[in-house]
Order: sequence, then structure tokens, then C-alpha cells
Amino acid sequence: MVQGKTKGLTSKSPNPRHAAKAAANMKKGLRNIAPKKPVLIKQAAMKKDLTAKINKSIERQMVSAASSGKLTIMKNLAPEKYACLKLTS
Repeated sequence: MVQGKTKGLTSKSPNPRHAAKAAANMKKGLRNIAPKKPVLIKQAAMKKDLTAKINKSIERQMVSAASSGKLTIMKNLAPEKYACLKLTS
């Protein structure tokens, strides 16, 4: 005869709700292993810094182009046949 409690010793099946929550919390993007060598660490830091600077300059250019007027970003891309349909402000 078994002595002690046997209730609750069986492993419970995993709840699908918990699995869905865990899947929803995953971040998008690549999973990268951080570099260990000092040279590679330096390269990664420099790449991150340069990427941030490039993105910042692109955003500044877009803001300056957008602030000067309506549809100035796409003005040069508009075909000639649609020139008569331009909105006047």
C-alpha cells in the first residue's frame, strides 16, 4: 500500500493558453549571438553607431523635404501625364 499523498504527483498537461502567450511575447527580428572577441565587439559597436547616424540623417532629410510643402517628396517622381491633376493650395 502506498503511503503518503499521491494526489498532484502526476504531471499536468501544458495549457495551450500559456503557449500562446509565450509565442505572442516573442520579439521580431534576427537572433544574433553577441561577439566575444574584442575586435568583433568594436566592429559591432561601430556598425550600430554608423547605422543609427545614417538613419537619423535620412529622417532629417525626409522631415525637411516634407516640411517645405505638400507632396514635395514625390514631386519629382510624378509622371508628366498627371501634371494637369496637381492640387493647388
